[in-house]
Amino acid sequence: MNRMIIIEGPQGTGKTTLANFLRENIPSSNLYRLSGQKDKTITGKSLSEKMYITLLEYLKQMESIPMDMIFDRTFFTEEVYSRLGYKEYDFHDVYESLLKRLESLHYEVYLFLLYLEDVNLFSKRLDRGTHHNYQSFSLSNSAAQQEVYLQIGEELKDSSFHVIPLKMDDFSESYEKVNQLLLKK
Repeated sequence: MNRMIIIEGPQGTGKTTLANFLRENIPSSNLYRLSGQKDKTITGKSLSEKMYITLLEYLKQMESIPMDMIFDRTFFTEEVYSRLGYKEYDFHDVYESLLKRLESLHYEVYLFLLYLEDVNLFSKRLDRGTHHNYQSFSLSNSAAQQEVYLQIGEELKDSSFHVIPLKMDDFSESYEKVNQLLLKK
């Protein structure tokens, strides 16, 4: 069974760094970077739903191809941003539907929820000069996002997914944990 590796977490935790590491170390893998919809209105909800349903349909078609899929963000981000009020709409009904579709696919799903134990590291990591300006970068926003991502992890602990909260304060320690879970098999 192919693996689907989903990397989620607040701004500044190291999602891009981890995604690049995995892509470089997992043979026969594709890396997808999703940014979601910029439209925060109800129209954006409809566009996001359509985008993620289409993505899951594509993944269904890819099941028989020996390829691991690595995602730097997916619809979990949309749910987090909605819960935090960054959107004008509630995404939870769509989120629940997407979860069921994801569970029905024939992938071994690893959901990495990145977090920083030392929240002060957010400030250092977010001071990197370039941003996508989708959601404002700040320590308080990242800390609030982190709390909701970890809450989602708790909600999914009894699902068929491998839900892995991954502390990213020290990249070498994080990489070692990822090596044990994914690369030494």
